Amino acid sequence: MGQGGITMLAVRKRGATTRVRKKSVGLVGETIEGHLVNIGSGIEKESVNEIGSCTTGGGVETTGISHSPSRSPPAEDKAKPNFAPSGLLAAETNTVKAVDGKSSILKYNEPPEARKPVLGWRLYVFKGSEQVELLHIHRQSAYLFGRDRLVADVAVDHPSCSKQHAVIQYRYVQEKDEFGGSKGTIKPFIIDLESTNGTHVNDEAIPVSRYYELKASDVIKFGQSTREYVLLHDEAT
Repeated sequence: MGQGGITMLAVRKRGATTRVRKKSVGLVGETIEGHLVNIGSGIEKESVNEIGSCTTGGGVETTGISHSPSRSPPAEDKAKPNFAPSGLLAAETNTVKAVDGKSSILKYNEPPEARKPVLGWRLYVFKGSEQVELLHIHRQSAYLFGRDRLVADVAVDHPSCSKQHAVIQYRYVQEKDEFGGSKGTIKPFIIDLESTNGTHVNDEAIPVSRYYELKASDVIKFGQSTREYVLLHDEAT
């Protein structure tokens, strides 16, 4: 029924009467029992439940209104399984265990482009002017240097060196030839594993946790050790 620009529609829902009130421009209502607010301009739809009675400015008798409470967001179901990675699987996969029960977790994982080298790379180890060791480092794609002999491929025992200090990693990379074309090749790189005292190549500290390309005749030093590791290969002149 419409009067004075107000249309009231009664809707039956579960035994209670719900009224939908349309307000049009220029209508003014008054509050009765603190339930009905003044009507401004514009059009608005509002669902109400019967409580008491009040009269609009246009003389139409309506029921009192009580606003329906807003719905709160559903509570999180803590019983549902959580499949987010916890890191435990990665830690278990990278754990190296010794016969005596000791174990170490590897800090490094090889990248997808890891390859075994084609050239016969070697490290000539010098202490001062004396060569103390010769290391053949071409039989696998990566060599870990550090004090932890359980995981290190090459042990460096100086106290300034970290347990897992650095890795020499062979990687398959693309490079341009003299004609501007692209070709794949396997090159040696070194990466410092966030060691305490750093890794140096030709007396320059290399960036932490980033691959640094090595070349024949490069001199590598770990921490504050005075030992020098000179990198050469079979075809180096």
